[in-house]
Amino acid sequence: MPVINRIADYADDMTAWRRHLHAHPELQFECHETAAFVVERLREFGVDEIHEGIATSGVIAIINGKSAGPTIALRADMDALPMEEITGLDYASTVPGKMHACGHDGHTTMLLGAARYLAETRNFAGRVALIFQPAEEGGGGAQVMVQEGVLDRFDIKEVYALHNAPGTPVGAFYTTPGPIMAAVDTFHIHIKGEGGHGAMPHETADPIVAAVGMVNAIQTIVSRNHFAHDDLVVSVTQIHTGSADNIIPEKAYVNGTVRTFAKDTQDMVKKRLAEVVAGHAAAYNVTATLTYEEGYPATVNDPDKVTFAADVAREVSAKVDAAHQREMGAEDFAYMLEQRPGAYLFVGNGDTAGLHHPAYDFDDAAASVGASFFARLIERALPAG
Repeated sequence: MPVINRIADYADDMTAWRRHLHAHPELQFECHETAAFVVERLREFGVDEIHEGIATSGVIAIINGKSAGPTIALRADMDALPMEEITGLDYASTVPGKMHACGHDGHTTMLLGAARYLAETRNFAGRVALIFQPAEEGGGGAQVMVQEGVLDRFDIKEVYALHNAPGTPVGAFYTTPGPIMAAVDTFHIHIKGEGGHGAMPHETADPIVAAVGMVNAIQTIVSRNHFAHDDLVVSVTQIHTGSADNIIPEKAYVNGTVRTFAKDTQDMVKKRLAEVVAGHAAAYNVTATLTYEEGYPATVNDPDKVTFAADVAREVSAKVDAAHQREMGAEDFAYMLEQRPGAYLFVGNGDTAGLHHPAYDFDDAAASVGASFFARLIERALPAG
């Protein structure tokens, strides 16, 4: 079956909700206005419980079904990105330096649409926990929610989430069993040499040549230190040093990202980075300090829940790929999947600008598709009997 008819009836309302959220983006944990908007809608829908202030500005709502049963959670992220929007749309961001460039306004709208339908029909046995989460973009809001005990507090047995996918047709879904998104780590290298006149390099200990040597050597971690069939990305993304054309600086800074799926691959990268930094520091007569920060872990889907979720998606869409290649991006929903079985899926956003692009916009046609998936997942997982 396609989009649920009753949810299709909400299409104009959902578009209005989404565009309001798009025009009023908030960052990380400070999603207070977004949360207030969500709570206002949830009260209109008549959900049974609303819990606010979780992970600072998160919201969890409970809807009870027709009879007793387990609790399944559906999660949407709410936060935006610190960037300027260039779409020129009537509903473009009204907040300088903030933009919904990853579609979290759409994710929140999908979950609101599902909430309205489920509160209205209650054609399930058990409970649904609707998780509106702040701080996916770098703040680890999902981890904070887990640490605050929400999974135990609300007796959640399974967790599911959706993310929009530019470049995939609207209405199409894809996912995969096991790892679907990578772990993301960050490294910082601070190099200290001895500065001096650019015309007299022999009197200096040049941190620039040390930095360049380190960057070149870092590239060999992927090409020479890991098995080619294991996914790995090591990218240097920043080099900062120098102030003038005739001065050799005293300091340099190198920064980058590491994306892995396997713990042994991650450990290998950490070891090789330390060796590269120490070796080049000695070779170029400078001192160097490496700081390695482990970020979000890999997002790992439960194989059985992926099979189930893909079957549900096929009720909404004729285009479902349940064995899609995994991606090197990262997602803090990983923390919830570490604690509970569940699945993370992508739903098409059409031919739009990519995620985190200043011209990106969520396709409102995808909202009814995502809301229908969420609603049918609950009805299928918790049949009313």
